[in-house]
Amino acid sequence: MWTPRAWAMPDVPVVGVTLGDPAGIGPEVLVKSLGSVDRSLARLVFYGVGWSLDLGARFAGESVQYARYGNVDEIDWDADAWPLIDLGIEQPDAFEMGRISAVCGKVAVRAVETAARDALRGRIAAMMTCPIHKEAIHLAGYVDDIGHQEILARVADAEYTATMLMTPGLKVVHLSTHKSLIEAARYVNRANVLAKLRLAHETLSNWGLKAPKIAVAALNPHGGEGGLLGREEIDEIQPAVADAVDAGIDAVGPLPADSIFNRAIEGEFDVVLALYHDQGHIAIKVHDFHQSVTATLGIPFVRTSVDHGTAFDIAGSGVADASGAVAALDAAVMLASGNLSRD
Repeated sequence: MWTPRAWAMPDVPVVGVTLGDPAGIGPEVLVKSLGSVDRSLARLVFYGVGWSLDLGARFAGESVQYARYGNVDEIDWDADAWPLIDLGIEQPDAFEMGRISAVCGKVAVRAVETAARDALRGRIAAMMTCPIHKEAIHLAGYVDDIGHQEILARVADAEYTATMLMTPGLKVVHLSTHKSLIEAARYVNRANVLAKLRLAHETLSNWGLKAPKIAVAALNPHGGEGGLLGREEIDEIQPAVADAVDAGIDAVGPLPADSIFNRAIEGEFDVVLALYHDQGHIAIKVHDFHQSVTATLGIPFVRTSVDHGTAFDIAGSGVADASGAVAALDAAVMLASGNLSRD
């Protein structure tokens, strides 16, 4: 049984952890990760429902003692129990692991909203989120929220956000994520590329990576071949990179997407700006899927996440790999402390 007594220290950040969709593997991987976190560096508070945490513990084969609280200010950090901000949503009679449910979608979104508001109020220093299911949150009525990034942007009233994926040896910021491929290509323009370069530079600098060198991927094959395979590199991306350099940002590109990630892994760049979802996600997950972590740029607090989904196909079987949850917790503590490294 893991208990947080050793975490009850006055000078360490508090990390809020959302349990994710109760029908998925989030609660299980969280429970499995608890014994792997350095307890001298942070305190944890969970956001979700007790019955979801109970299920996660059962499938993980662990016993988890927790105490319910109405808000973070009420927490007794010396108690022999993990603190849980319980949303008070009852388990539905028809609940089944691995099945899409409006109730589970509601639990998942409410947990993220509650933790994000606590982060905005300074009650927690960072968030780590377990996976939610897009269809479940839409079924729950959150039709404008495609995923975590949209929920967080809505709560924080953030104009510009970006996803950054991190795995040992490679960091990738995305120009866009939840857009169809044709819409993502249309989004590649001078203003958007420059805005994301500014956002990446400012956020990574604030997280401790001073003067990050950012390489921008090309959109078209071979970088467009001088306009023969598309003019986006000439008309939009190159001017945006020049604008960024003029603003004091260490940016290069566009560089062919089939070589830029290897060059980053070899240490030539600190981060790559990918131009659409799969361009960046595939590179990260092929390089080191199990330790990959998502972070959100553009919101006024730290948020990290596991880089996998709800895995409904294995939910409830007890076989979920917790290495991503361990990495996401470690990253939340690292970023909250302003210690982002170049490794």
